[in-house]
Amino acid sequence: MTVPASAWPEGAGPSSGEVPVLSRVAHDRAHLARSLPDPAGGRPVRVLTVDDRRAVPVAEGPDGPELVWDERPEFPQGGVYLGEAGGVPYAAVRGERSLTVNGRAVDSWLGLREVGADLGDLDAGLLVEAVGILEWHDRHRYSPLTGNPTTVEQAGWVQRDPETGTPFFPRTDPAVIMLVHDGADRVVLGRQAVWPPGRFSILAGFVEPGESAEAAVAREVAEEVGLAVTDIRYVTSQPWPFPQSLMLGFVARAESDVLEVDTTEIEEARWFTRDELNSGGGPAALPPPLSIARHILDRWLAGDFS
Repeated sequence: MTVPASAWPEGAGPSSGEVPVLSRVAHDRAHLARSLPDPAGGRPVRVLTVDDRRAVPVAEGPDGPELVWDERPEFPQGGVYLGEAGGVPYAAVRGERSLTVNGRAVDSWLGLREVGADLGDLDAGLLVEAVGILEWHDRHRYSPLTGNPTTVEQAGWVQRDPETGTPFFPRTDPAVIMLVHDGADRVVLGRQAVWPPGRFSILAGFVEPGESAEAAVAREVAEEVGLAVTDIRYVTSQPWPFPQSLMLGFVARAESDVLEVDTTEIEEARWFTRDELNSGGGPAALPPPLSIARHILDRWLAGDFS
């Protein structure tokens, strides 16, 4: 089933600004169909080709960019079932770029980072799912138990060790991303050396084994900028399939304002005020709209957190 409106906070929904852009969903994953010999049930299938650089065919539609789907009479060999919407089954395959798909001209081949924020809810949700599951397949072709090539089952959602019979399912790595504020009008932003010049963002890090998300927030902030934090609160989440993360968004209040930056983790970090960020007098570049970092930061700038 698709995500009901009641699953979102009041006033939010797939197209609402209260939902991170990569968390939008407008299709039914139809998980029970995955175990059927033909998950499409004999119906024609819309198939999305994803190339080895994670790019997909895009054309300009009446309301903006659209994915270009290949209309096929049956479920594709080697395809991964994505679900359905409006009675139409969807699937994804790895493939090569072409100038046309199903007779429709392709304007460009773009990645999720380039086009994800501009797609409609249905295309955006399907694309995130397609990229995530195909990345899992690319990185898990062999059994971790025996080294044997795995066999793919359940329309791409299970890999099995042919020797032991052990099934392997897609995994998602949890990561925390947190806006650290002073309880008033300042926030800590940091930058990594590999980012574009002037780019700053909120802090982030992976959850370690045996650790809660809240504990990871406190640990990562202490490691990266030397701050102790309190009032750790969950905000929202967003998938980040590069290759297989789920970003868990939090806000937290710093107990002091003295930064001790670990330059092995980040290149620079400093405090910024709301006025600096709103007036453009802060960093030259904030995170792009596609990121949950920008979503949380924009909400803080609007006064949602204190």
